[in-house]
Amino acid sequence: MTATLDLWPIGNCQVSALVDRCGRFVWGCVPRVDGDPAFSALLDEVDFDAPGAAQGFWSIDLEGAHDVEQEYVRNTPILRSRHRDAAGNAIEVVDFCPRFRRNGRNYRPVAFVRRVRPLAGSPRIRIRLRPGRGWSPTEAPRTSGTNHIRYRLDRQTLRLTTNAPIGFILEERSFRLEQELILFLGPDESFDADLPMVAGQMLADTTAEWQDWVRGLATPLEWQEAVIRAAITLKLCQHAETGAIVAALTSSIPEHSGSQRNWDYRYCWIRDAYYTVQALNRLGALDVLESYLSYLRNIVDQEQRGHIQPLYGVMGEPRLEERLEPGLRGYRGMGPVRVGNQAYEQIQHDAYGQIILSNVQAFVDQRLFRVAGQEDFRAMERVGERAWEKHDTADAGLWELRTRQSIHTYSVAMCWAACDRLANAAQVLGLEDRRAFWQDRADRIRDRILSEAWRPETNRLSATFSGDDLDASLIQLLDLRFLSPDDPRFRGTLTAVETGLRRGSYMLRYATEDDFGLPETAFNVCTFWLIEALHLTGRHADARALFEEMLDHRTAAGLLSEDIDPVTGELWGNYPQTYSLVGIINCAVLLSKPWSSIR
Repeated sequence: MTATLDLWPIGNCQVSALVDRCGRFVWGCVPRVDGDPAFSALLDEVDFDAPGAAQGFWSIDLEGAHDVEQEYVRNTPILRSRHRDAAGNAIEVVDFCPRFRRNGRNYRPVAFVRRVRPLAGSPRIRIRLRPGRGWSPTEAPRTSGTNHIRYRLDRQTLRLTTNAPIGFILEERSFRLEQELILFLGPDESFDADLPMVAGQMLADTTAEWQDWVRGLATPLEWQEAVIRAAITLKLCQHAETGAIVAALTSSIPEHSGSQRNWDYRYCWIRDAYYTVQALNRLGALDVLESYLSYLRNIVDQEQRGHIQPLYGVMGEPRLEERLEPGLRGYRGMGPVRVGNQAYEQIQHDAYGQIILSNVQAFVDQRLFRVAGQEDFRAMERVGERAWEKHDTADAGLWELRTRQSIHTYSVAMCWAACDRLANAAQVLGLEDRRAFWQDRADRIRDRILSEAWRPETNRLSATFSGDDLDASLIQLLDLRFLSPDDPRFRGTLTAVETGLRRGSYMLRYATEDDFGLPETAFNVCTFWLIEALHLTGRHADARALFEEMLDHRTAAGLLSEDIDPVTGELWGNYPQTYSLVGIINCAVLLSKPWSSIR
């Protein structure tokens, strides 16, 4: 079967899994999102129907099944799959990762729970649990007891505790499903409680936890379902222990067929996380912001020399050395499979602005448990000094070019934003001398951008100081409030970017050759940036039509990956991608009719 990105994420902010349209776990890492995959079939061209030793998946198959219907339990990442066969037999599988408050603490174990029950007829099922040994999809050694099977993976042992017949699971034999079965795959610990009762309570508590979180979101009137699903999935991308937000749950999904642009996105990019908390702030999800600010404070503290990397591990690890894993063949056989990301070594100056932009809310938002003060301001000033020092020097840019550097307008604008927002924070704190100091620096950077990047002969800003380049990131000068929607310089730039980079309904990042040749797919968040700009410059009908079209390209789970083929509409790139989900939220909030319109 050809792999697709039509996948349903489940998770608990510690671990996650991607479930395919047949109800199989095909991707999931332990003991956290950046760990080794227990389920790796997504990256290994597994033939699920052929006999043999294929590893890296977990299926619960209804014998003779011809139809599977899937949906999330309302306002949760709990997946319900209903399997039916031609004879009228049917089963239901509910998949979730436990997450709720217990004994005053957050309970989010390294665990996956599957509840299977008969719905109609006399269904026969087969359970195949074949976790791979990390990046080598070889069979994990097993031992078993009366009600459990232990799987010894490379870095840890997982234990399946179940009331299903152990022998049938070990031998992968079909059997009649006559009662509800629970399969709890988690730590190698004895489960000394009533399994169905405890699992049922876990399901109820996890449902309540997620639905209570969603209840606190300030959603727009229109497109509520799309916004809620995007918000839940962004929450899944946050590692609860540290507050880090990963860019996606997967690694090595190519940006287009045979592209070699296969990257590991299971780390925390300062840039991507900024956009994520910005979007969730618009919905009032302050818990994500507060946790992420704690992560950022630790990053700033550990980088005493001032330099901030573009990305870090979910525990704040600075070294993310990139390597190839030949044991897996890649998505649809399109390797390489990469682990780690060499971009941690790059110079990307926009990170300084994004750190301060993420933090500035903490100086003014009285809802937060921890409102920032002068000590925090002094720490942010160290970041601002670095922004000022580096603002007019070359970097790899936000698209992380590996073999060239330029002075990128977007990076310089983010350094301007760092100084500008520091001035705002100083004003809130009553530090007039520091306000004037940072405002002066912001004004000087702004003048430099308008002098060095403006191209009067083409009536637009260039993406670099040295050339006359088009880049979708120039649209972000509007969101940064660097230029206003009615500024002729922005309108000229928008016209040039849309004319040069739009392909049908979709936006490329850029249309020039990079380290891997010409890009072939559009970058979804760039299309959302265009939608925002169209709306703010008065093209309201165009913006709504384009937004609705983008929503039509979501998977059945209501999600998007990083890229889209502008000809076929097929999704490519890592999934689910935070940038793309941010675009859904931001555009829905911007374009929606107000609640007052129905009151």
